[in-house]
Amino acid sequence: MKSTKNRYTGYSIVKISITLGAKKMVEEMILLDHVGINVRYSLNENPVVLFLHFSGGNLNMWEGIIPQFEKNYSIIAPDFRGHGKSDKPESGYHIDDMAHDIYLLLQRLNVNQCHIVGSSMGAEVGLSLAASHPKLVLSLICEGAFYNEFGKHGLFNGTVEEIEQRKEVLRAQLAERKELIFNTKEEYIEKERAKFTQQGLWNENFLAFFENNLQPLMNGTFTYCYLNRVRTEYIQKYWDVKFEEYYKKVQCPILFLPSEEEWENETIRSILYTFAGLLDTYEIERIDNSIHAYVWMQLPTPVGEVAKRFIRKHDE
Repeated sequence: MKSTKNRYTGYSIVKISITLGAKKMVEEMILLDHVGINVRYSLNENPVVLFLHFSGGNLNMWEGIIPQFEKNYSIIAPDFRGHGKSDKPESGYHIDDMAHDIYLLLQRLNVNQCHIVGSSMGAEVGLSLAASHPKLVLSLICEGAFYNEFGKHGLFNGTVEEIEQRKEVLRAQLAERKELIFNTKEEYIEKERAKFTQQGLWNENFLAFFENNLQPLMNGTFTYCYLNRVRTEYIQKYWDVKFEEYYKKVQCPILFLPSEEEWENETIRSILYTFAGLLDTYEIERIDNSIHAYVWMQLPTPVGEVAKRFIRKHDE
């Protein structure tokens, strides 16, 4: 284990070795401009797969997925800024900001090309990266980025005045949200375990995720790694994102993975086909009983197999 100092925050940066499946991986904080990005990776001569987590997530969500890729691929799984163990600057939570972080991270790791597996916000960031650096991305799996929030290709398509009124309601709801405080991590984990067990979803992959979803406060209590100010900025900037402008610039093949609920929504399905029509090559695959964002922990084996098949097709 190697420890150095983060010259921007003064906190220790610890480089550790982790075994996941049969794979030895490194986890460390890498400084990019003025933000530290925590990343887990294992790089060799094999093609690179970059795993990008959902909003409010962390890199541990991939623990049931990465072992399926470890034999044939190099792996990179970061915590986005504002998430997990990464730095949480005061601003910079547009998907383009986070995509630029990932671009700098790939440069630091000497990665010239990669496949991307993106969950929800991770799909949005992956889409931004593929649009701005088309030669970098060999293929993109989008379990997200299926529709805009507002407008012609959005879930809410009203007049300018109606859209602004809706935004005002949502802003008020965001402002009312309080940071949740937990006395111990165990208290939080047991609360989540009970909820997901009742839904028939709980497994060891959810445990790995929730165990890494809190950060300590000065008084010894805990709160979410995903702070309300981070969430609020991301959401408000997401409202004005027009995914069609990104899809027009993408050159790589895309696999869309809508959840069961998303696929059954006629509006979402129609918008998804509109976005797909902007691409040269795409596939759409549905996984039975899949839940948006959580599917990677919920059903790691079937969704992992689907992802592997698609990436193998597009290995250079």
